[in-house]
Amino acid sequence: MAVPRFDLQSHSTFSDGALAPADVVGRAAQAGIELLALSDHDTVDGVAEALAAGREAGIAVVTAVEVSAVDPPHEDLHVLGYAIDHRDPDLLAALAGYRGERAARADRMAAALRELGWALDAAPLAARRAGDLPIGRPHLAEAAFAHPANAQRVAAEGLETFSDLLVAYLTPGAPAYRGRERPTVAEAIATIHAAGGLAVWAHPFWDVEDPAAVVASLERFAAAGLDGVEAFYVTHTEAQVRLLHEHALRLGLLATGSADFHGPEHPRFARFGAFATYGLEPVLGRVAQPYLD
Repeated sequence: MAVPRFDLQSHSTFSDGALAPADVVGRAAQAGIELLALSDHDTVDGVAEALAAGREAGIAVVTAVEVSAVDPPHEDLHVLGYAIDHRDPDLLAALAGYRGERAARADRMAAALRELGWALDAAPLAARRAGDLPIGRPHLAEAAFAHPANAQRVAAEGLETFSDLLVAYLTPGAPAYRGRERPTVAEAIATIHAAGGLAVWAHPFWDVEDPAAVVASLERFAAAGLDGVEAFYVTHTEAQVRLLHEHALRLGLLATGSADFHGPEHPRFARFGAFATYGLEPVLGRVAQPYLD
């Protein structure tokens, strides 16, 4: 059977996306996607809604989550969990703990932005807290970018979108970035496996630039039980895709892909299917089971 048209990472308002889960699924269906993952950061709260919307729209949805992890010296690596039991109580407890760490980290970064002279629009951040929704770096960047008091500084620094501010101030090595301590990649893999899922390293070249370091990390993660790698990704170059695909096959790993949809107005992640396979064969394994059923 031919590989379905897939997009295996997307985000809703339950993490840092702009749309409700059902609307994410609807957009994917309109784009011709046949197999979708809603993979919010450290939460599965939107999965049930996505599954129901998938049944209504005739699109296969695989249960998923994106766990934010650390792997020193890399402070922010992401591990996708597919085909998980999204109702598993141990998974829910683990994710709640990870979100607690994220919340404390967000507070530290907000304080750092203010120390650097940035005003933050408190209303959207307070609304997310009131709704028990996580606050991530994109939300902090938007809160600074949108505040009228920062308009002159935004223009002076040539920051055209909130994403530019995020890169300039909230990425590793940037002045307002603050790291986290857990979970490690190995802990994230174990959490996903305990919930019956498959663990896949998300967008390796988004977080690690050096090809040799990516390959070495992939080998270490595979030894720790990693099941796959997101070889096909919207910002990966052809050389990066080919390198990841080659080593995925060598290590017996899945080779998945996504456009990392965050919303139709996002400056970078706004369109489903916006990634290339360059003629290489994806390896989806059990991730594709909802499409086959």
